[in-house]
Amino acid sequence: MTTSFSRREFILFGSAAFATSLVVQACSNKPTTPTATGGTEGFKIAIALPGMITDKGWNQSGYEGINLTKQKLGAETAYVEKVAQADQTEVLTDFARKGYNLIFAHGGQFDAAIEQVASQFPNTFFVGVNGNLKAENIASLRIDHLQASYLCGIIGASVTKSNKLSYIAGEKFPATEGELRGFELGAKSVKPNIQITSTFTGDWNDVAKAKEATLALISSGADVIYQWLDNASAAVLQTAGEKGVYAFGNTKDQLDVAPKAVLTSAVKRLDLAIAYIAELAKQKQIKGQIYTIGLERTDILSLGKFGGIIPEVVKQKVLNAKQDIVNKKIVFEDCKEAGKDTRCLKKATV
Repeated sequence: MTTSFSRREFILFGSAAFATSLVVQACSNKPTTPTATGGTEGFKIAIALPGMITDKGWNQSGYEGINLTKQKLGAETAYVEKVAQADQTEVLTDFARKGYNLIFAHGGQFDAAIEQVASQFPNTFFVGVNGNLKAENIASLRIDHLQASYLCGIIGASVTKSNKLSYIAGEKFPATEGELRGFELGAKSVKPNIQITSTFTGDWNDVAKAKEATLALISSGADVIYQWLDNASAAVLQTAGEKGVYAFGNTKDQLDVAPKAVLTSAVKRLDLAIAYIAELAKQKQIKGQIYTIGLERTDILSLGKFGGIIPEVVKQKVLNAKQDIVNKKIVFEDCKEAGKDTRCLKKATV
């Protein structure tokens, strides 16, 4: 069992240290350096999280991943939640100074901080979840968001009445752009002239901003909304339900959050993905590369439960498309569209 804390507090627990020593400190304005006794010669893993571990989504999955590494690998672990952009470098530096072997930064927004800190600690390995970096002691762990959102796009285009779909996320960076692109490609595979709009709230956790953005999208005619938010995700789903439109869950299976609104969820088992990377690190097999996990790993990336509104014929179409992606009959490749680098769909020639 662990304890919740703010960005200025660290909780540490290790197989030996937890029974004998638990030190949680707070200072006035800055995250503290974690302190523990025992287990310092073992494998130590830490994670920096941008939001709350109780968000039932992105941050909770990262936190669960760290807990899983403790259970599977006997690692000493630490985490900090609600790490603001201004504090990213300091939090990562504190972990590295304390001797953590493997440090996860849970979100593409940490890339600049990773790049700055990693060069100062060549014996520490940094992993940016959803990142875009690779170096001697830096790897990125990506879920292939585009693959799952492509399937959701098929569903969205199949149930919309207005032919207007929308995407809402906290920030615009390669992972969210890829997810938006997959949603667009999937929808246009069903209805080539369908409209897809997007909005970025600037905050993954601000419930008021999420609700306001959702209402604006609905007012513009969107009747299906794909969201990727953290603590604010429930606001989108519940607002959609209240207004009689549909939405998609993300990261966790969120059908239960708004059963009348949620069509399905892009389920991303970040806990299993993080544990997989941690095991590579412990075995000294981790490399400075981008690790991408797609639908071929059904234990990590999949669709959640289907909402009752989805016809059986649409469910089957989606399941067939999923298998075609796994079998490489549906392939995504780099391309240019309207002068911009993006991803496009092509049929495999096999």
